[in-house]
Amino acid sequence: MTKDKSKSKKEELNEKDIETTEDQVVDTATEKEDSGVEENKDSKKSKKSAKEKKADELEELGIKLQDINDKYVRLSAEFDNYRKRTLKEKMELTKSGGEKILINILPVMDNFERALQSIDAAKDIDAIKDGVHLIYGNFKEFVSQNGIKEIEAVNEAFDTDIHEAITKIPAPSEELKGKVVDCVEKGYFLHDKVIRFAKVVVGE
Repeated sequence: MTKDKSKSKKEELNEKDIETTEDQVVDTATEKEDSGVEENKDSKKSKKSAKEKKADELEELGIKLQDINDKYVRLSAEFDNYRKRTLKEKMELTKSGGEKILINILPVMDNFERALQSIDAAKDIDAIKDGVHLIYGNFKEFVSQNGIKEIEAVNEAFDTDIHEAITKIPAPSEELKGKVVDCVEKGYFLHDKVIRFAKVVVGE
């Protein structure tokens, strides 16, 4: 009997131990599940916050893009208006660019007309000569005021930048070798730019 009682006690203790271990296993499993649920919640929160951040960034980028696009459209319209305005001004300048020159040349033309009218009736040739010289002087002054200057040629050293040799002749003296002996057609500068080369005869 004592043996049976001791056996039953042992069995009871073993059963209790098994129950406690099972309870511990269940508790640890529930703890793990709880911690897993919490971790899932945290990860979901972090995922949500990352998504929200991306959405905010995309929204900001969209606003910036729209702003840049508006600026580009405005700038393009302004440039188009500027281009049209400058083109119109250029056309007007082309049309009326020579207006000032033509207005200033009209008095010279008037003097020529007066001279032509008086030639037929004039008996004094010296007066006609003086009138022609006066008109020429007026015309020369007019062109110089507009930036035209005569190119020096005769007795100057031949320079291909401003002179155009039409022929060569034996130099009348040693000093005139390689120099301009005669000018067939005058050349002119316009503000230091050659607008017509002087046609010259060069001594050799």
